[in-house]
Amino acid sequence: MQQTATPVLRLSGISKRFGALVANDNISLDLQAGEVLALLGENGAGKSTLVSILFGHYVADDGHVEVFGQRLPPGKPQAALAAGIGMVHQHFTLADNLSVLDNVMLGTEPLWHPYTRRTAARQKLLATAERFGLSVDPEARVGSLSVGERQRVELLKALVRGARILILDEPTAVLTPQESEALFATLGQMVAQGLSIVFISHKLAEVLRVSHRVAVLRAGKLVAEAPTRETTQARLASWMVGHEVAVPRRRPATGIGQAVCVLERVHARNGLRDVSLSLRAGEIVAVAGVSGNGQVALADLLCGVRTADSGSLSLHGETLRPEPAWLVRQGVARIPEDRHAAGVIGDLPLWENAVSERLREPAFSWRKFWVRRGAARSHARRLVSSFDVRGGGLDAPARALSGGNMQKLILGRALLLPDGRPPRLAAGPPQGEAAPSGGSEP
Repeated sequence: MQQTATPVLRLSGISKRFGALVANDNISLDLQAGEVLALLGENGAGKSTLVSILFGHYVADDGHVEVFGQRLPPGKPQAALAAGIGMVHQHFTLADNLSVLDNVMLGTEPLWHPYTRRTAARQKLLATAERFGLSVDPEARVGSLSVGERQRVELLKALVRGARILILDEPTAVLTPQESEALFATLGQMVAQGLSIVFISHKLAEVLRVSHRVAVLRAGKLVAEAPTRETTQARLASWMVGHEVAVPRRRPATGIGQAVCVLERVHARNGLRDVSLSLRAGEIVAVAGVSGNGQVALADLLCGVRTADSGSLSLHGETLRPEPAWLVRQGVARIPEDRHAAGVIGDLPLWENAVSERLREPAFSWRKFWVRRGAARSHARRLVSSFDVRGGGLDAPARALSGGNMQKLILGRALLLPDGRPPRLAAGPPQGEAAPSGGSEP
């Protein structure tokens, strides 16, 4: 890390409000050349808002951003890109039907002389990939790539455009351990060549491993900043929540009952082959495997989203019907893999998302047509309190929630039923993670 008089990035007095919610409260931070700065905080602490201001997606109410000593025009992503800032989102922004090269070229206007530009872009892509150890096939279709390979494409998109400051938002959330190790090696090469990185993560062990310095946000405020070598996981967790965090003890399973869901020799096209599985009451069954090896197909099957080609499925001794509405009535809850695409309806308010799967049940509707708004809002209020969902209130659109708070909303909807009974079966697999919490959650 190169300590210089002028940092490569400086945030001065950044404040941002959304109505009554103060997302960022007078935050000032510096980033040095060749430094990895870890940005930590609970879900809803203000991390996403801060980097969105930095990248030009939001305009700060107060304060300003300087890049290499020059003030950055607010609210202009193009200006951020031109200044050398690149961002890799947790949810990739790639066109699956296009090649790696096409994805890298998208947005690099002008597009005249396509053949010569494509040739030059290919050469630049390969040179950048070799420089940072990010091997790719320029002609491979992005839809056929693994998650780790897609992340490489996102990194290359930023690097080919000349990024000298990279913002990485939860970069290991969807990676296998092997892919995470490869990413850490790549980050080491980048830093060695003078790039600077803002690393957002909830995984405290990897923060201690890859960063030079940590900055912790809590309730929109910068509450701690320290060299990584002077911190510990326990100290980071306590800074995040405001008090010491007790490590939960693993308790042996008790009260395991009879089988409630049984799969026998189930086949599902492009997903499962000869799968037999039994789930018992009071039991947690983990289905492990590299992404794309049938976990989503299994969850979809249990929730009625897809049907089996052969084999048998039963729920409490009754044939499992591939009808999502019927399964919801039976107490089957789904926690989808992609919370944005299948977990919430982004434009609907939080309270409607909290009851969206049960709007036609008597608890929330009259004759299945008129919504009992009072009952629905009361249930949503209980969910928000029980699962510590932090956002702009019951009427805020779900898309305004941070990723972790959106995940808690989905989890609460699955586990907190209106009649108080527990769900019979909850199916994943969820991706991403929630931060350590200062509250007591079910």
